[in-house]
Amino acid sequence: MQLQQAEKILKALANRRRLEILKFLKRGKRASVGAIAKEIALSFRATSKHLTILAGATLLDRRQSSLSVFYKIAEDIPEFTKKLVERI
Repeated sequence: MQLQQAEKILKALANRRRLEILKFLKRGKRASVGAIAKEIALSFRATSKHLTILAGATLLDRRQSSLSVFYKIAEDIPEFTKKLVERI
């Protein structure tokens, strides 16, 4: 893994709200932006920004179905990241 990618992942993980999102997705496997926002008590817009950061760091996969966007933890995340996510 390149240092630049590792830095991007670590920066994405360095936020309490994003860790809450990962914790929620770890339990439920897949959820819409609205469901995630409700779970972590944050606005839809702010949650969407956090999800964009996590997806940009290749930690989440996103899938659009009609007007809804669903996120899940990516299957191909680096090994060190898997270990971190397991501990959340």
